[in-house]
Amino acid sequence: MNAAAPAAYEIDIEDVEYLRHGDKPLLARLYKPRGPGPFPLVVQLHGGAWCKFDRTSDHAINEPLARTGVVVAALDFRMPPEAAYPASMADINYAVRWLKQRAGELRTSATRIGIMGSSSGGHQAALTGMRPRDERYAAIPLAGNGAAFDASVRAVILCSPVIDPLGRYEYAKGLKAVGAHPESVHLWLTSHDAYWKTEAAMAEGSPARAIERGEQVALPPVLYVNGTADKAHPRPDLDRFVANYRKAGGRVDLHLFEGEAEGFMTRNVNSTAAAQARDKVASFVRAELS
Repeated sequence: MNAAAPAAYEIDIEDVEYLRHGDKPLLARLYKPRGPGPFPLVVQLHGGAWCKFDRTSDHAINEPLARTGVVVAALDFRMPPEAAYPASMADINYAVRWLKQRAGELRTSATRIGIMGSSSGGHQAALTGMRPRDERYAAIPLAGNGAAFDASVRAVILCSPVIDPLGRYEYAKGLKAVGAHPESVHLWLTSHDAYWKTEAAMAEGSPARAIERGEQVALPPVLYVNGTADKAHPRPDLDRFVANYRKAGGRVDLHLFEGEAEGFMTRNVNSTAAAQARDKVASFVRAELS
């Protein structure tokens, strides 16, 4: 695998409709390097506690990655109040298959696709990587030769993910009980309730708990990026997931950035830590998707 540093590419950015529910289109923002390719492709999922933001939110991550010679497809997907879990997972699963079907016109290959997400998007990226053929997630049929493609990916990039939704929900309830971080806690609890509806669903849709249950899941290589001062994503959940994913036979490249808080890659884009994290992502993509 060639992980040499790439030249800087000029890129084109466009929004395309990849799916429609009724009269509502779902868009993907495509960041496309100029050149013949073939390029690796990364499907990117925004954060926002499953309930906020859109495909434009992580531009500060997506544009620099595209300039290293990577096609990036940043997705919109259904969110509450329109739809709860697992609707977004079905949209994301469909998008991966849709992009594979169009790999040639995107100057990529169906075998060179990874997925990346931030915060709640990191949760969705992990779950997509682990359950690419889940019947609920793969429920939306793809026209044409769509049956030839599944949503499996070769690599997963997690940027401060909610790796255990139930664990984060319990953590937030504990903070509420002592009156800590009231604004953030209110957002986390109401968003969890809106997206998941029940604690049983949070447990079922938890990547960390799926591994602990011994669920038979795919184990693509994972890059896990997190700050040590992250208050939104409990450290014990990270440690459990990493240890158990490795125990199950998967590989996790864990990179912890000392003193950095949640969202540091987009909230402080000019920081040394954010630049180093972007470099880790680009190097991982080159190594795993070449």
